[in-house]
Amino acid sequence: MTNDFPLLEFDPERPALIEPHHTITPVSFPELAVACFFKDVIDDIVLRDNLVPLTAQRSEMGQHPIYEITYRKRRIAIFHAGSGAPLSAGLLEGAIAHGAKVIIACGGAGVLDPAIPLGQIIVPTAAIRDEGTSYHYLPPGREVAANPLGLEILREVLESQGDPYLFGKTWTTDAIFRETRSKIQARRAEGAIVVEMETAALFAVGDFRNVLVAQLLYAGDNVGGESWDHREWSAQRSIRKSLFFLACEACCDAPPSP
Repeated sequence: MTNDFPLLEFDPERPALIEPHHTITPVSFPELAVACFFKDVIDDIVLRDNLVPLTAQRSEMGQHPIYEITYRKRRIAIFHAGSGAPLSAGLLEGAIAHGAKVIIACGGAGVLDPAIPLGQIIVPTAAIRDEGTSYHYLPPGREVAANPLGLEILREVLESQGDPYLFGKTWTTDAIFRETRSKIQARRAEGAIVVEMETAALFAVGDFRNVLVAQLLYAGDNVGGESWDHREWSAQRSIRKSLFFLACEACCDAPPSP
């Protein structure tokens, strides 16, 4: 098992010393969940519906509340997905330990191709594993593929809603300030069209825990040009809200768990 690089020493042993269920207080929890990266969207829904937390996870950042909404007569847990692969994976683990079986994440990504317009919906088909967290859930490998059922559900939802979308590969990195021009060119050459910080880890956790995890992204800033173009991507409130409700639709269209 020893390797010159510790990150490549994957150990499939189960259980681990600390399992997610050791860290939670059980509650009546929906099987459907949306892991939303947009705090503004969650805050708006909490205020609109006067929601109180169903439960909360905790880190040194403080409380990470989980709320519950009713959508198409289905119970759906909603929670902020964190930022960066380690935190996002940990929060996902907590939701799974509570009982979530279908989790649709929604977030933003930088585009590696300047031709991709701001707000374009992207469905990641695979994630290049340029982060650390996924290597603790899956053997070393260059990519982790999206859940095929999750891809089909998202395709059907987007088709039924008439929303234009792109299927494509994403590049998951831990270091937003180390997206060098040469790396961007290399990732584009192997098929990545966007870059973000969590998808590889989310897919790996879903695979390891045998739950359906899928991801919706929208095209945000442009990192594929001669210089960085923010494109005011984080101010696109209507796009972010729409993506959240597309994630809710996808949750409701998922087949019941056995």
